[in-house]
Amino acid sequence: MLIFLVGFMGSGKSTVGKKLAARLKYGFVDTDKSIECVAGKSIPEIFDSDGEPYFRQKETEILRSLEGRKNLVVATGGGAPCHADNMQWMNEQGITIYLEMHPGSIFHRIAPRKSERPLLKNLADVDLMEFIINELDRRKPIYKKARIVIKGENLKFEELEQKLNQIVGE
Repeated sequence: MLIFLVGFMGSGKSTVGKKLAARLKYGFVDTDKSIECVAGKSIPEIFDSDGEPYFRQKETEILRSLEGRKNLVVATGGGAPCHADNMQWMNEQGITIYLEMHPGSIFHRIAPRKSERPLLKNLADVDLMEFIINELDRRKPIYKKARIVIKGENLKFEELEQKLNQIVGE
């Protein structure tokens, strides 16, 4: 089974993904880390030298390369579901989980390290909050297509595993 974690940047996809993979005894893939490995440079360097369209292309290629894999938890980039019909593809390939978070929670997680994120590095805090609210409003209808929607704040792994087991049992 492939399990894809989706949600806004800072929602905990990588952290939850590693823990979930360990609990299930599955492998783990972080698409952003995979892109950096393939490109031989960091995400900010990719955005600076090659641009966002190139990054999105690599993101889709990494996702599609996972087709047919088994027993794998995949942490996707925050924008991955919103490009190239990736959300539909992920839903066809496995189980998608949306880690839903309040904009204020996201802000508090990403503001201290916004310089590390290409889409945020030049935003003042007020602009960052506005960006989060607007982008989340735009992306939420896509994120909500996930098979499982669960609150990212104070996530309970037992609840998540129960929801996964219900879907697997269908």
